[in-house]
Amino acid sequence: MTKAIRCFSNGGAEVMSYVDVEVGEPGPGEVRVRHHAIGLNYIDVYFRTGLYPQPLPAGLGMEGAGVIEAVGANVTHVKEGDRVAYATRPPGAYAEARVMPAEALVKLPDSVSFETAAAMMLQGLTVQYLFHRTFPLKGGETILFHAAAGGVGLIACQWARALGVTMIGTVGSDEKGALAKAHGCTHIINYNKENFVERVKEITEGKGVPVVYDSIGKDTFIGSLDCLSPLGTMVSYGSASGPVPPFSLNELASRGSLFVTRPTLFSYAAKRSDLEAMAADLFRMVESGKVKIEINQRYALSDVQQAHRDLEDRKTTGSTILLP
Repeated sequence: MTKAIRCFSNGGAEVMSYVDVEVGEPGPGEVRVRHHAIGLNYIDVYFRTGLYPQPLPAGLGMEGAGVIEAVGANVTHVKEGDRVAYATRPPGAYAEARVMPAEALVKLPDSVSFETAAAMMLQGLTVQYLFHRTFPLKGGETILFHAAAGGVGLIACQWARALGVTMIGTVGSDEKGALAKAHGCTHIINYNKENFVERVKEITEGKGVPVVYDSIGKDTFIGSLDCLSPLGTMVSYGSASGPVPPFSLNELASRGSLFVTRPTLFSYAAKRSDLEAMAADLFRMVESGKVKIEINQRYALSDVQQAHRDLEDRKTTGSTILLP
């Protein structure tokens, strides 16, 4: 038996229970991973609340790092004893150990600790595909990035600086603004004090930006469209404030033939070759020192309810990990 988090219903943080589970042996194409650290991400809240449905009872958690302790048949790219990390479906990382598809795992360089890996795989791979594939940045652009002091945001601040991109970041407090600026964000907008659309227009001298990266959703969607220059791209990759409500395609036409996309990491990393290339790029950025992973909160796995409450109350900055 091993300890894990299970949801027996959808709802608030209280639906998560710390229970004993049977892990079992890996089947063909599977491995058993003993976690050393587990990542906490907003997508976990979506699964807990039922915004992203899954059969109940269910595990949570998309991201972890640890050591392989058993390997099933037909697994060739990893072996028992390997240090590995992942960010993938199905949920289930909130556990001391789990059996999971081997295809989702990447080997961890010796230079990257388990805690760093668990804090960066989902968030770092997200920035990698947002900046290099969804709307490829070449350097010299000015972009708008919401939630600049969050886990994805702080990585994005540093990655943008490394690419020579001017980043305008929104935050909810002056303290978060100082943190984002220290990590490379060029312009800070505190949305509790300023109208972010007006400030973006001021900063860009009325031109707007070619791309907005928005993980907030409902509260910022229309405002984000208003920040785009003609032919600009709206990248809506999260729904922290709730899902984007239905809108008319005329909203895009009237603002200058805009593009909108709703990407997910799991689509971009679906092919093994893409996952390995994305992970290698992320590891290079971290090993070079251009991107430092900021772990600002650590919780015991048994304290997961408090971790979720703090995340939803926007009390966290940078990355958060759970320790089994």
